[in-house]
Amino acid sequence: MYRMKKRISTGFVHVLLLSGALLSLFPFYWMFVMATNHNSAINQVPPAFLPGNQTVENFKKVLSNVDFFGSMWNSFVVSTLTTLGVLFLCSLAGFAFAKYKFPGKNILFLFILLTMMVPPQLGLIPQYYIITKLDWLNDLKAVIVPGLIDAFGIFWMRQYISSAIPDELMDAAKIDGCSNFRIYWNIAVPMILPAFSTLAIIKFMYMWNDFLWPLVVLREESVYTIQIAIRSLMDNYVRDYGMILSGTFWATLPLVFIFLFFNKLFIDSLTQGALKS
Repeated sequence: MYRMKKRISTGFVHVLLLSGALLSLFPFYWMFVMATNHNSAINQVPPAFLPGNQTVENFKKVLSNVDFFGSMWNSFVVSTLTTLGVLFLCSLAGFAFAKYKFPGKNILFLFILLTMMVPPQLGLIPQYYIITKLDWLNDLKAVIVPGLIDAFGIFWMRQYISSAIPDELMDAAKIDGCSNFRIYWNIAVPMILPAFSTLAIIKFMYMWNDFLWPLVVLREESVYTIQIAIRSLMDNYVRDYGMILSGTFWATLPLVFIFLFFNKLFIDSLTQGALKS
């Protein structure tokens, strides 16, 4: 009887998880369906629920209206360089906050946490003023450099390093004559790879999907990121939703590949605390 109840409860949990997964995947499937159908099929009642035969035609329309691959490359450069900078700088700062004592440490960390509560829209005007003074308008540096440091990244790394790296290991390294940076590079970095993967996924997705700031500082089509390029597909008087969703679908695929690539480390970082406890 106990085994029967356990099987029923396990089966119910599996059904619940499967239902949640299907509901989560449905918007992506619906976007693919719309990207493969003609605009008339999208507007019909009831709308199409199966993929159509307009995949190539809709994507050709995207290529004829915007520099899709050029914008994808710009987004890839911005997202990759920003992510690498955040991983290095935020892990350094998080390592210092987690394992070293220095004057004003707690107050400084508190100020970093307070910046997370400020809406990013409030910083548009001062950031734009700085970018114009540096003559970085219509340059990818205007998007890359402001994103090289992240308050959440520092907080995440500080919390992870505090529990992942024993103080005794650092003391042993200091006795062996290791410098602070060598302790970070040779001891801390290999032990916090799951935290790196989680922060990399979050930051890459944020920069890839960022729209407002690139829209403000990037005015020329040659430096458009993919989100601005997709937005320009909606400038026509008659909106072709098949074309728009085709561009959106293909622009989303790199995020799927990034998540699948870092999937194992991402799950490890989320479950490590539970396993330790």
